[in-house]
Formats: sequence, structure tokens, C-alpha cells
Amino acid sequence: MLIVGDVGGTKTALAFCGETSAEDPVADLMGLTTFQNRRFSGFEEILARFLEERGGQGSTANDTERISGRPTALCLGVAGVVREGACRMTNQPWHLSERALAERFDLPVLLLNDLEAAAYGMGLLSPQEQVLLNQGAGASHGNRAVISAGTGLGEAWLHWDGSRYRVEASEGGHADFAPRTDREDALLRFLRSEFGHVSYERVLSGPGLFNIYRFLREAGEAPEEASLRQRLRETDADLGLLITEAACVAGDRLCTEALSMFVSIYGAEAGNLALRMGATGGIYVGGGIAPKILPRLSDGAFMRAFFQKGRYADWMRRISVSVACNPWTVLMGAAWVLRSTGSRDASCG
Repeated sequence: MLIVGDVGGTKTALAFCGETSAEDPVADLMGLTTFQNRRFSGFEEILARFLEERGGQGSTANDTERISGRPTALCLGVAGVVREGACRMTNQPWHLSERALAERFDLPVLLLNDLEAAAYGMGLLSPQEQVLLNQGAGASHGNRAVISAGTGLGEAWLHWDGSRYRVEASEGGHADFAPRTDREDALLRFLRSEFGHVSYERVLSGPGLFNIYRFLREAGEAPEEASLRQRLRETDADLGLLITEAACVAGDRLCTEALSMFVSIYGAEAGNLALRMGATGGIYVGGGIAPKILPRLSDGAFMRAFFQKGRYADWMRRISVSVACNPWTVLMGAAWVLRSTGSRDASCG
């Protein structure tokens, strides 16, 4: 038995999987359980709980029969820079170490950047688990890239080495936000007055969507509904999710404007990533936000911003773009790495 995990800024998902590959990577994830990070003092407490409960509420009767024996390895996709087997997370005050985890739980441990793991997982998705935003030409062995907005903004890419794709993680989400319009210029000034350095993550994330909402509210773009204002003040839930729901379900004008601005900037940065990586093999849009706003990503605004690259507009139209709708790509990628080589030298087809 192997254990794979996705340790994000807001929640952690853990699952057992077998040491041999299955035809359906998702079906092979057993006892899959999600934990809210704010309820735990650190990742070690979450893992101890998961092991004690053998998957807990995520287990089915079939899982209980299949989850047997002592786990033999652990691989985690972690939201932060992994250096020399350790990670100090970006949006969560936790420090994870391969050595410390291995000593406490007595098993081999491998830490990957979460987008690195997700990129491996993207290659395992079926066509039914993706929604195509742009057909493109789809160069068979061209570079591919992944952009994922959630609690933070992650970016990674896959390059062809002549026989297989290899994954490279990055911290591109922390690159400078580049406005394209007068209104985005004003957004930059608004956020710079608060944060100093303004990265794309300050805009393209759950908290980033709330930042856009605050900017538009202060600019007087539309009135703020009193009931929503109260909910935003009192809840400890995902503020970006509240804004998304208010836009997509209730049709709130201010939230709709914020989400429209978010989608356009998201498309522009996905296009920037495609240019930087020469991603003729395609772009995957992952993360927790994309599936929740799929109708807005599919209405054309995302791709219009993606294409608007001046003299390279026609070149951009040849790049395929798809949304990954399976939420467990990090777990699938972590399992792939463990099954392949058990090291960062893994490659995927």
C-alpha cells in the first residue's frame, strides 16, 4: 500500500493506493479523505488521524477490504517550493520535511511541488474528465503547461525529452501582475497600496477574486448587497467561493463584474504561460476554481484574452486549451511518480 496526498493552502486530501498501476487511476484511490487545515496544528496531525482511521469517512466497504497491510511509501504534492526534501508552505504556516516525516511514521517519503504532481496527473485524465475551450492544432510532442488557481496560483510545464514528457515546477504565480487595460492599471495601484509587490496570485486565486471584488466595490462599479456584505464579514469560509456563488447563482452585479474581470485576467496569464513555455502541446487549466466557474470560462472571454497577444494572436489560436474537471490530479500524479521510479526523475507519456 502507498499513501498519496495533496497538501494545499486550505485543505489536505489523502488516499491509499496500490503499488501496481490500475487501468483507472481514480478508481485505485482508496479511503480518499479531505481535511480542513485550519482544524489541525500541522500536517503530521492530519496524517496520524488518517492512518488511525484507515481512510475514515472517505472509505467504502470495498476500500476496507482492499486497504490492508502497512503502508510502504508516502508521496505528497505540497503547495510551496520543495528544496532539498523540505517545504515551507506559501499560504499555510507549515513546514514539511521528508526526513522528519520518515522518522516519525517509519516509511519513505517524497515531497513534490503540488503543480509538479498535478502536471503528472494531467496526462492520466480521460477525455471525459476535460472540457475543451480551444481545439487548437495539438502538436504531438510539443511542450505542455498547467495553470491552476485555487487558494494560490500554480504553474508548471511538461517538456518532451525525445521519448517522454518530464515535468518542471515553477513559482510563476508570484511573478509581477501585468495590467492590460486602464481598469487593470487601477487594480494594480489599489493592490500595490496594500501589498507592495503585486503578483498574479494576488489576483488569480480565491483571495485574489475577493481582492478584485474589493477593488470594484471601492471604485463604485456597483452597489454591494447588504446581505452579502454581512456574510463576507462574518464567515470564515472561502470568500472567493461566496463571490462566485453570488455571481453564478444569484446574479449579483458586483460579484458578476468581479468574476468577469477574474476570468479575463486568467485567460491572459494562461496565454502568457503558453508563450513563455512554447506550449504547442496544449494548456491545462486545473485547480479548484475552474470547474466551479466552467460556464464563465466557456463563454469566450477567457479565450479572447488568451488570444490577444498582438503579432502572435494567430499562433495562439493553434494551442489547445482544456479545463481539468477531476479534482484529484495531484493524487493521481503522486501515485504515478511512486509507481514509476519513486523519485523526481519520473517521466510520463
